[in-house]
Amino acid sequence: MIIETRGLRKSFRSRAGREAKTVEAVRGVDLLVEQGEIFGFLGPNGAGKTTTLRMLATLIPPDGGEATVAGADLRRNPDEVRRRIGYVAQGGSTWDEVSAREELVLQARMYGIGKAEAQRRADRALAAFQLTEYADRKCKTYSGGQRRRVDIALGIIHEPKIVFLDEPTTGLDPQSRAHMWDEIRRLRAEGMTVFITTHYLDEADALCDRIAIMDHGEVVAEGSPDELKREIAGDVVTVGMPVGETPKAAELLDSQPYVNKLETIESGGLRLFVDTGATAIPQILRTLDGSGVELASIELHRPSLDDVFLTKTGRSLRES
Repeated sequence: MIIETRGLRKSFRSRAGREAKTVEAVRGVDLLVEQGEIFGFLGPNGAGKTTTLRMLATLIPPDGGEATVAGADLRRNPDEVRRRIGYVAQGGSTWDEVSAREELVLQARMYGIGKAEAQRRADRALAAFQLTEYADRKCKTYSGGQRRRVDIALGIIHEPKIVFLDEPTTGLDPQSRAHMWDEIRRLRAEGMTVFITTHYLDEADALCDRIAIMDHGEVVAEGSPDELKREIAGDVVTVGMPVGETPKAAELLDSQPYVNKLETIESGGLRLFVDTGATAIPQILRTLDGSGVELASIELHRPSLDDVFLTKTGRSLRES
């Protein structure tokens, strides 16, 4: 395993009014990440996902538990962990007034790489990320997608065993996002382990070999996207209606034998988990129509990662 954590914990002191209290951000996380895989880390805001990522990247120390990252002990030897990993923050790290080539050479030199080798690695990275054409222009002239590719090149210039990517495609246009997916797959094909956080469920589904879902400081699900979707049996029926009609509809449908689980959608409507959608939909329509509930739409689909997320955390990642 390239990453193995056991009972990793982190708490913070916060002040609410005049009273200070301890907030448990991460409550005993166990994770296993295999060498050479793309591992996705998902969680709603405040779940402890970012805190866990920052601990694994040695940016903050854990309060308890044990972890091995890239073969080095996280708590006893954080300096060695730093030498073996790459980290790309969500906010990016490029400087406006210097070129990509200058940044890459400087980054390599900071890892103790000789000048000639640093220049060779910069050339290779520029070519690999299709940046050679822009290599000597100031970064402030780059597009968002180009700057993000420079960020990742900076994160791997020292050839780490694992790279942590925090929301790598946030804010990118669809074309740049698709190109970034290709780059992440290329890193995996070259043997690098990629640990990625993302709010895009289609991204996690398309890219990740395995994912973990975190909520309230704990990992609540872990497995491949297909494995997690298979845990949710049956179909999902989404019923759209005005917000004012939702409570009445929920009361009517929650007691029906064909409804396994019911969730309220904040924008108005219900999400129903049923055994067979084709059988359930006519019964849903009869129940609502017979009680005079105004219906705007009804849709049937197979379970998605958002449904997995909803089942495990009680909320949709899109809504969170």
